[in-house]
Amino acid sequence: MKTYLVGGSVRDELLGLPVKDHDYVVVGASPEEMEQLGYRPVGKDFPVFLHPQTHEQYALARTERKISLGYKGFEVYTSPQVTLQEDLARRDLTINSIAKDADGNIIDPFNGVADLEAGILRHISPAFSEDPVRILRAARFAARFNFHAAPETLALMSDMVHNGEVDALVPERVWQELSRGLMEKNPSRMFHMLRECGALARIMPEVDVLFGVPQPAHAHPEIDTGVHIMLAIDYAAAQNYSLPVRFATLTHDLGKGTTPPEEWPRHIGHEARSIELTQNLCERIRTPKDVRDLALLVARYHGDVHRAEELRPATMADMLQAVDAYRKPGRFDEFLQACACDFHGRPGYATKPYIPFGRFQQAYGAAKSVDAGAIAAELSQRIADSAALPAAINAGVRETRIARIRAELG
Repeated sequence: MKTYLVGGSVRDELLGLPVKDHDYVVVGASPEEMEQLGYRPVGKDFPVFLHPQTHEQYALARTERKISLGYKGFEVYTSPQVTLQEDLARRDLTINSIAKDADGNIIDPFNGVADLEAGILRHISPAFSEDPVRILRAARFAARFNFHAAPETLALMSDMVHNGEVDALVPERVWQELSRGLMEKNPSRMFHMLRECGALARIMPEVDVLFGVPQPAHAHPEIDTGVHIMLAIDYAAAQNYSLPVRFATLTHDLGKGTTPPEEWPRHIGHEARSIELTQNLCERIRTPKDVRDLALLVARYHGDVHRAEELRPATMADMLQAVDAYRKPGRFDEFLQACACDFHGRPGYATKPYIPFGRFQQAYGAAKSVDAGAIAAELSQRIADSAALPAAINAGVRETRIARIRAELG
């Protein structure tokens, strides 16, 4: 029985990155022997055990054979005779097929160390094509490490898309990988790689179609809407913004992809179209509710936020109410952050001040200072008609908030 450190922990250590989790492969042992040594079995689809003291995961060396479509369509074989190299060979990329023994020696049968040094994502064998999730994983690693796919790997990924393997992906895995990629350092790299192999058009056609759609050059020096979105999500990553903010930034301009070409580069009414497209996308890939809700608000109101200096106090008050700023102040902050990403996601705009951010924060602070309870109490003393009272209270609170915003903003 021999134990090896494998996969991401070895890869990240070689890259000089913090190692969060250690994964081990055990060669030459059976499940019964592992349990006799005190390891606790937890694997559902293949033998995985938790160390009795450290509780880290130890998996028995195994091989896999494709038997049906999808990422679950595998038959797993494990025995004490499976070698370390056979186990490493079933992995997706060379950079994930490096092992380290108990003495600290690196075992690298597929030259993963060289690919790490070169910044290349390279598949180990044609078996890569058996699992469509590997396309998403490769794109996510591109976002994390800013690596590029080897030409032969990109060609294989393109073949997988063409052969329909990507269409077998279940929504939960699509969202899992996309959300993790969005939270990486360079999320645009994920989308560029997915687009290069054709997977983006299958997974998120609403985003894919944005590339090549022009915008007015005076407002968007980058012109291309797809390029703008990529700049915006990378800005969100640079600010370490949350997943809901990054996703809302990704989807805020989806409506521009449906503007008739004869109307280019203008996109009148794209906000309304973005709402429906975002709603459909969120349903299809099953995004969490908080992610969907913020994305819909940003799609609807980002254009209005950009015009904060032109808006009347009444319009600002109504918008604060519409986005539920008073009950969900944290989400309102994220709402403004996503709007700011839209502004900053243009060449030369990363360090420009985004005035609407502060202006809406001022308006919110002023409106929030209104004591709605006191207004309700005062009006209930004066209005005998109980049926008319709720509308009177709402109107009274609204007018007071408008007055406070007007006084605050001048």
